[in-house]
Amino acid sequence: MLKDLLYAGLGAASIMKESIEEEVKKLEEKGKIKKDDAKSFIESLEKKGKEEDEKIKNLFKNAIKEVINELGLATKEDIEKLKEDIVSKA
Repeated sequence: MLKDLLYAGLGAASIMKESIEEEVKKLEEKGKIKKDDAKSFIESLEKKGKEEDEKIKNLFKNAIKEVINELGLATKEDIEKLKEDIVSKA
């Protein structure tokens, strides 16, 4: 479910990016914005989008880690440590 939510967000962002690019291109064609300015604007939006994507991923990771800790679930690291302890005692 979490993956579906993330993919839906990414899909929406992709559609939004395409719409913005189309609108900027229209402004460029009408002479209301210079080509260099349009390119710079789109690049800055892409950069900000990537930064926001990283922030969201980190927020999700941290939230999931908190839930795992609150529920007291074993992590892969916990299980590996137990395996090592069992092997070293055998």
